[in-house]
Amino acid sequence: MEKRSITTFEEAAAYLNETPRFTTKHDLGQTRAFLEGLGCHQGKMQVIHVAGTNGKGSVCAYLRCILEAAGYRTALFTSPHLVDIRERFVVDGEAISREDFLRIFLAIYERLPWQALQAGDKDAYHPSFFEYLFLMAMVYFGEKQPDYCILETGLGGRLDATNALPRKALCVVTRIGLDHTAYLGDTPEQIAAEKAGIFREGVPAVCWDTSPGTREVFCRAAADLGSPLVFVSKEDYTFGKFINKTIDFSLGTGYYGYISLTLHTEALYQMENAALAVRAIEVLDGGRHIARQQIQDGVSACFWAGRMEEVLPGVYVDGAHNADGIRAFLESVAMDGLGDGGGKRSLLFGAAKDKDYESMIKALAESGLFGRIAAAPLRTERGLDEGTLKGLFTRYAGDCAAYPDVPSAFKSLLAARQPGERLYVAGSLYLAGEIKELTGNDKF
Repeated sequence: MEKRSITTFEEAAAYLNETPRFTTKHDLGQTRAFLEGLGCHQGKMQVIHVAGTNGKGSVCAYLRCILEAAGYRTALFTSPHLVDIRERFVVDGEAISREDFLRIFLAIYERLPWQALQAGDKDAYHPSFFEYLFLMAMVYFGEKQPDYCILETGLGGRLDATNALPRKALCVVTRIGLDHTAYLGDTPEQIAAEKAGIFREGVPAVCWDTSPGTREVFCRAAADLGSPLVFVSKEDYTFGKFINKTIDFSLGTGYYGYISLTLHTEALYQMENAALAVRAIEVLDGGRHIARQQIQDGVSACFWAGRMEEVLPGVYVDGAHNADGIRAFLESVAMDGLGDGGGKRSLLFGAAKDKDYESMIKALAESGLFGRIAAAPLRTERGLDEGTLKGLFTRYAGDCAAYPDVPSAFKSLLAARQPGERLYVAGSLYLAGEIKELTGNDKF
């Protein structure tokens, strides 16, 4: 591996995007040691660590917005990004600048063991793509010293780079589903055990109550560590009304009683994520400093890109990328007021080839919600090919228009759209990013 001369933001981003080609994940000891060598320190930052299968980013966003509404400074590290890699590093609502991104990238780059790497030493440490970004986040957040640092895990939890931090204020686990089974296990219980790996001795944990099996896993892990544990479920909240692209619901809490909340989204599944975030804040704060109105204001102000996001009038992008995500996506589509027939909806689908794409396609096709379906391979090399997409949709839906790329599929669906017809886009966060680029809607 040769050391390069990197002098621009674009060159740094390109280097990171190439990193998975020549490195693998390392154990947390190596990541922690390198982090300490950089001189990073948590200082006053209180870390909220979020794991789970679906909803992690949304829960992080709600946590951030509530804390900021209460007057706290926050740092947020999430993945993946949709359009710009800088989306992953947000302090006080602002993404890292290109200048700071390059400066911190180079601070890490110059500390890599280049002599050993160039000599081909297999034991020489070079962080993986995600590890590198995590290291950058901790350097940047360490400089900014916010009150709270909210970290979203990349994959799993126990062995994730974000778990290298020993000191945490709160651990949160969202809904558990089958995803990344090659790495995390092929049952919900095995996956839950990996997520529970973020728990710390004596640190409270707030978990979504997915099933009796996952509940038992979390209870056992928390008991072993003496960690207070709170579960949140659909029994804790009540749907009120859905009007003018907002959702009103009420949530039962311990300190605030029943609290009325408003979400500015058409994604029904965000009730679950907002409820989990509010209960997490309640456990974190204990009702001491954060008021009911601040929680309501934070939830109402929250925006999380790529989750039933209207990027153009009547065009909705959702990052659903596994079977459970598609289930939640379809629940929201069915409530859009257009009725049960599919004549007033069309769908653009694309997926990564390492996902359970067949179950997603089957659910979408058999929902009967879409009058027209188009599919296209993603721009990334991970994208599922055009032929496989067409074959599966034809099997389950009887018809599908396949295109060689996302732009041509999107433009075709827009051109054929009838008055009052909605166009939905789902299947991958990569796809959501491509559509946001095409529409020029790069808000995050």
